[in-house]
Amino acid sequence: MTVIRLPDGSERRYEQPVTVGEVAASIGPGLARAALAGRVNGKLVDTSSRIENDSDLAIVTEKDAEGLEIIRHSSAHLLAHAVKELFPEAQVTIGPVIEDGFYYDFSYKRPFTPEDLVAIEKRMAEISARNLKVERKVWERSEAINFFKNQGEHYKAQIIEAIPGNEDVSLYSQGNFTDLCRGPHVPTTSRLKVFKLMKLAGAYWRGDSRNEMLQRIYGTAWTRKEDQDTYLHRLEEAEKRDHRKLGKQLDLFHIQEEAPGMVFWHPKGWIIWQQVEQYMRKVFRDNDYLEIRTPLVLDKGLWERSGHWENFRENMFTTYSEEREFAVKPMNCPGHVQIFKQGLKSYRDLPLRLAEFGSCHRNEPSGALHGIMRVRGFTQDDAHIFCTESQVQDEAVKFIDLLRKVYTDFGFNEILVKLSTRPKKRVGSEEQWDKAEASLQSALDYKQLDWDLQPGEGAFYGPKIEFSLKDSIGRVWQCGTLQLDFSMPERLEAEFVAEDNSRRVPVMLHRAILGSLERFIGIIIENYAGALPLWLSPDQAVVLNISEGQADYARKVTSELKHNGIRAYADLRNEKITYKIREHSLQKLPYQIIVGDKEVAAQMVSVRTRAGSNLGQMSLEALVERLRGEIP
Repeated sequence: MTVIRLPDGSERRYEQPVTVGEVAASIGPGLARAALAGRVNGKLVDTSSRIENDSDLAIVTEKDAEGLEIIRHSSAHLLAHAVKELFPEAQVTIGPVIEDGFYYDFSYKRPFTPEDLVAIEKRMAEISARNLKVERKVWERSEAINFFKNQGEHYKAQIIEAIPGNEDVSLYSQGNFTDLCRGPHVPTTSRLKVFKLMKLAGAYWRGDSRNEMLQRIYGTAWTRKEDQDTYLHRLEEAEKRDHRKLGKQLDLFHIQEEAPGMVFWHPKGWIIWQQVEQYMRKVFRDNDYLEIRTPLVLDKGLWERSGHWENFRENMFTTYSEEREFAVKPMNCPGHVQIFKQGLKSYRDLPLRLAEFGSCHRNEPSGALHGIMRVRGFTQDDAHIFCTESQVQDEAVKFIDLLRKVYTDFGFNEILVKLSTRPKKRVGSEEQWDKAEASLQSALDYKQLDWDLQPGEGAFYGPKIEFSLKDSIGRVWQCGTLQLDFSMPERLEAEFVAEDNSRRVPVMLHRAILGSLERFIGIIIENYAGALPLWLSPDQAVVLNISEGQADYARKVTSELKHNGIRAYADLRNEKITYKIREHSLQKLPYQIIVGDKEVAAQMVSVRTRAGSNLGQMSLEALVERLRGEIP
């Protein structure tokens, strides 16, 4: 007798071992048709998997997150199957699931073309319609290696040879196509209905530039066509909002090969930067942070003592002078500890909040660089709070409240929270990590926030809370962090005098709200598609004359706007007013102020918004009041 325990607490009994699919069928034909896989005692398996002993079982369908992942994994195999049918000489390598889809890498004698992608996608649909059964078989390693070598699939043979140990391997077959995989997979190819091939790219075998360049085909797959259509629309919107294109179109910044990963800020872009920085500087001031400045280059010995040299060395730029080795700072924390150590601190001085717009540099791989979103030189709205253990929760709660207000002011109202715990590579005792993780969790629970756990994703010196924004088209951006560190102050010999006159090591909270200013500005640009809120817009208003006769009045209006703190300029070119309106609309200016003979006679202005709304005539005083009302 085999007893199967279901998620609703019920049990089903069978006279002999039973497959996942058979259990689903015994529950009902609807579930049998919907079943994609099973979770047996917590492990995902195929519907054909046989249950020999009493077990817990959950049937996985399209409604489950695992179901979508299985569909995407199986779609990668469907892609490889189609490629092999159309291009028999192509070798298949690896094809994992990624966010929103999958890819597969191939070795082939010529580059694939966009026309090839159309043909491959069509063949995938044909294979799906064949309703081929997907079967799992377990082979001895040597047998599997010989099979793939005989098929001319030398990469597959290498993959098996590189697997540690001597265990058997699992292969999946559908029709005349067989691939190496752990699974699980959908029961039949007909379960794969909603997919699309997206693009081609290059990828080195094993990610090593010394190896052959393979061809990577990216695809996406979904359970419902409506979901795929939504995803494709989001991609289309993201393409329109690409900060790199908008940065060029709006003349904000550029990056060039002579300074990879470093940003050249143009005047308009620098105005945005200054608005963000001055806003955050006010946040520092209003919340009792003391702004400081620390050196960009520090001796190697300090980075060794802080733990960065051992744990972060590969990401650091170094330099030499007078037979001494230095590092360009990738982080600000060791420098902040040096300021804390100047002069003996008392418990009465705590919490001490030191903030810096800290310029940092990290040696990111060139292939990972992405506009101003992923750079090598960046500035953080960084701060470190030195406090006692009893002050940690209160400081964490205050920070969470502050962070939420800042994000709201920038127009972000949906925040996702994750708690990242101790990684394998770390410093500090297990007792310190236990206390640090418990303190951060306590602060989150006190604020009654929904949060997810990320085991092993903390910094090497302490656990952290990650705060992510959801933008106007649903994308998620991780920005803010709060990291609790018992280790670095001790390693760098920071201390304060406690109430009992003993010397104690302070707790150090690393915190940032925006993260990298470069990246946050890129996020803002994409969130608003370049049409920034009035207070962030480089130019807030342009004054347009209809003909030469209104030029003096246009200059007067512009001067008055500037006098009232509005970033305005006049366009007095001898061009048609419709041309000038269209041109400035493309520059996404919030307001266009139009003056003709009627406006001059009435000492008024006509006002158009960026969205094309005509607000009609108003006095200059009313316009100034309106604009000031939009600026926080």
